Amino acid sequence: MVVYRIVKQKIRAADLSGIGSYHNGGRWNSPGTYVVYTSESRALAAFELLVHLDISEAPPGMFIMSVEIVDGAPVYEVPDELLPPKWPGPENAALKTLGDRLLAENKYIALKVRSAVMPYEYNYILNPRFPPFSDMVKVIEVQEYNFDQRLL
Repeated sequence: MVVYRIVKQKIRAADLSGIGSYHNGGRWNSPGTYVVYTSESRALAAFELLVHLDISEAPPGMFIMSVEIVDGAPVYEVPDELLPPKWPGPENAALKTLGDRLLAENKYIALKVRSAVMPYEYNYILNPRFPPFSDMVKVIEVQEYNFDQRLL
């Protein structure tokens, strides 16, 4: 399976450490938990970035990472029944708690989760602390990307 991630700097286009989310947290993790946010398509990755991007922060050259996860890698699809009320809203502490718990179990290389931006599409929350992560996940392509100014 191939998933996608957009980064603002080429130097970050090989980074699957999860250090940014470790420091800042995200929808599915609290600060202190390493994760890498990816999407099932390039378009969804762009939408996910756009909702968090201030127009003044949009550099002219970004990079789309294509990240391959080996077939058969353990991925947990979070069932709708586990989603808390109003889960698409910002700063839902219950999502962070759920994500932190599932990732701490270290049973899965990724969590497959509904996108709050496009609820019938999915993001993959990669767990770089999963023991064989580096053997099962790799960046296979990096392409330069410029947002169409009409989107910004």
